[in-house]
Amino acid sequence: MSEAEEQRWVTVMLDKLAAQESKRSIGDAELAERAERLSAQYFGGRARPVSVRWVTNQNTRWGSCTPAEGSIRLSHRLQGMPEYVVDYVLLHELAHLLVPGHGPRFWRLLEAYPRTERARGYLEGVVAAGRLPHQPAQRAE
Repeated sequence: MSEAEEQRWVTVMLDKLAAQESKRSIGDAELAERAERLSAQYFGGRARPVSVRWVTNQNTRWGSCTPAEGSIRLSHRLQGMPEYVVDYVLLHELAHLLVPGHGPRFWRLLEAYPRTERARGYLEGVVAAGRLPHQPAQRAE
C-alpha cells in the first residue's frame, strides 16, 4: 500500500469512527440532566447551572464555567471518553459555581467524587499522548 493510499484509508476509518461516536454521544439536554444529577449527588444540589452544553471551540481546556452567567461548557473532545471522566469534568465545572478558584476549598469539594484522581490521570494521559510524535504504523515483512 502506498503512503497516499494508507493516508486515504486512515482518513476513511477516522471518519467512520467519528460518525459512530456521534451516534453514541449524549446531547446538550442529556448533559444538563447529568449535571443536575451530579450536583444533587455530590454537592447537595447547590450547584445549579443555567446552561450546560458541548462546544467545539475549546481545544486547550476540557471545560469552562462562567459563574456569573451560570454557564458550563464542555469540550467536544470529551465525547467518547469514559463516563467517569466526563462526570469528573462536569463536577469540576459545577464546583466552580460554588467556589471560583482552584484553592483548597475547591479541591475539598471534588474529594467527594471517588474517581477524581483516576479521571485526572486519564486526562493527563490523553494530553501526553497528543504530544508524542506521530509514528507511522510498522509493517510486517
